[in-house]
Amino acid sequence: MSLFGWLKKLGPGLVTGAADDDPSGIATYSQIGAQFGFSMLWLAPFSYPLMVAAQLICARIGRVTGRGIAYNMGKSYPRWLLRTVVLLLLLANTINVAADIGAMGQALKLLIGGPGHLYALGFGVTCVLLQIYVPYPRYTPLLKWMTLTLFAYVATAFMVNVPWGEAIYRTFVPHVSWDSKYLVALTAMLGTTISPYLFFWQASHEVEGQKAAPGDKPLKRAPGQARRQLADSTVDTYVGMGLSNLISYFIILSAAVTLHAHGVTDIHTTAQAAEALRPIAGDLTFWLFAAGIIGTGMLGVPVLAGSAAYAVCETLQWRAGLANRFSRAKGFYLILATATLLGTLLNLTSIDPIKALFWSAVINGVLAAPVLGMIVYMSTQHRVMGQFTVRGHLKQIGWIATAVMVIATAAFLWNLRK
Repeated sequence: MSLFGWLKKLGPGLVTGAADDDPSGIATYSQIGAQFGFSMLWLAPFSYPLMVAAQLICARIGRVTGRGIAYNMGKSYPRWLLRTVVLLLLLANTINVAADIGAMGQALKLLIGGPGHLYALGFGVTCVLLQIYVPYPRYTPLLKWMTLTLFAYVATAFMVNVPWGEAIYRTFVPHVSWDSKYLVALTAMLGTTISPYLFFWQASHEVEGQKAAPGDKPLKRAPGQARRQLADSTVDTYVGMGLSNLISYFIILSAAVTLHAHGVTDIHTTAQAAEALRPIAGDLTFWLFAAGIIGTGMLGVPVLAGSAAYAVCETLQWRAGLANRFSRAKGFYLILATATLLGTLLNLTSIDPIKALFWSAVINGVLAAPVLGMIVYMSTQHRVMGQFTVRGHLKQIGWIATAVMVIATAAFLWNLRK
């Protein structure tokens, strides 16, 4: 198979992994690098197998059942529990959309000057119009090409002087501190990389991809297609999570080498990180970093709003999916548009986006462990997965990922009460 043919097979896993590095994620990684230098680089290789297991299980649920996570939860758990999870997901995603769109507006303001709030409004409206009016076969490749913007952060790292010996040592030899700030940052890192909205998006997007491929059917109905479909989905997920991990690693590395090394440790937003880079690393590094914020936002916002729309529609058993025209899935597109536009309008209020993002992180932190546990358990049940129940190493790592998120959430909540 040619390289182009191989790349063409990548889809839900690639987009999900890239969307994990949205502007709010970039802010988290920049803050970690600025505050702790190289000491948290080890989290990238540590979290990679956990990310892969979590997303691969979600992908398999979608491929096997032909339905998303919320629909399958509705068949496996009490309805009140599903509604609570989906409501919290919708709230957290809307706040996250607000933070991402605000960051995009501020990034464009840094690059060309002008009104950041007006730019944010423009970005929000553009994201909605693209998802409603651009046909799915064209929109999905657009999302895939947007993943290339992430390499701006790899380029940034190679434009500054990196002590690679120390960086590689810190990458593979963990340094763990019991300091409360370190534990909060560690929890934020895990919560950013293993987040509930990614679970819902990937499963539903796998279903979309399955429907769009001629002849492909849910594996419970067409078990003969399992080898090919699962192999493609597995490669896609490994590559997508690998890209996500690589980019987060280089953002932390860049912030450590530039900001932390020069005593700039108090970073709260992507705009602050970009501005702080300019006098230290030069104009080109600043431009790459700021432009990357816009590109990742254009990728991340549709995933955040889309995952909420999928979850709500699957819960209410409404028609859902980007492959449907607006007239055939009005509820889906109205939820998607509402989440995006509400998030956009939050940037025009007096609400502090940093505090809002903090509470979004709290909601995601509380949700991640139980939702992942529910998903892993569901994937092992014959009534859901038929002959394709998740077992072996994938099941074990799925439960390990759940346990790690339980510990991380407990540490986060413990430090929250201090």
